[in-house]
Amino acid sequence: MANAAEKPVNTPQVLPKVIFFDVNETLLDLGNVAQSVTQALDGRDDLVSSWFTTMLHYSLVSNAIGEYHHFGDIGVAALQLVAKQNGIALSQTEANQAIQAPFRDLQPHLDVIMGLKKLQASGIKLVTLTNSSDAGIESQLKNANLTQYFDDSLTVQHLQVFKPDLRVYRWALEQMQVEADEAMLIAAHTWDIAGAAKAGMQTGFIQRPGQYQFALAKKADYVAVDLIKLSEQVLGKQP
Repeated sequence: MANAAEKPVNTPQVLPKVIFFDVNETLLDLGNVAQSVTQALDGRDDLVSSWFTTMLHYSLVSNAIGEYHHFGDIGVAALQLVAKQNGIALSQTEANQAIQAPFRDLQPHLDVIMGLKKLQASGIKLVTLTNSSDAGIESQLKNANLTQYFDDSLTVQHLQVFKPDLRVYRWALEQMQVEADEAMLIAAHTWDIAGAAKAGMQTGFIQRPGQYQFALAKKADYVAVDLIKLSEQVLGKQP
């Protein structure tokens, strides 16, 4: 029997026609980026989470003030800021080297390919929906050997607004020509789940290590520790 963290919470009745996927950390292991960021910050691995949080924070600032920058550029600037806050000398070139190339060469979590195969075999359309740029997601999927599992890739570059802004999810639904209740978002970030749920989409939360749902947000319809178990829930093959 599945444990409590691996049971459908509010199981929808409609099998989704389209499943949107977040990419970074949901599908791709951020371990290589964490290592390169740690090295850039003089071995301070305790600052990696601060860097990631700062990057997300300033993506929301970009939304609020209407000033768009590529997510990778925000990541570089966030790394420089964290370095300055902690008295670490780090040039823009060094910050760029620590972020840009490692982000494009991430490898999938061990459960991802099998989970994608299960969902693909069901006939559901699989689409990435990411805060990355068009060029960024193309490189990521190619380098991780995941391109063949997706019918399409959507990025916020076209809207110049980052998730979890509701406009992103509504735009994605329009692009795939589906109603909100006919679509699902799968992500390992509770803020992404919250945005998709607010837009009326079904949601699946992959509880990667260190990731938990936010108490004040609507709970995901499906929760599992990896994509294989989540795909089985979605397809109705696991109690």
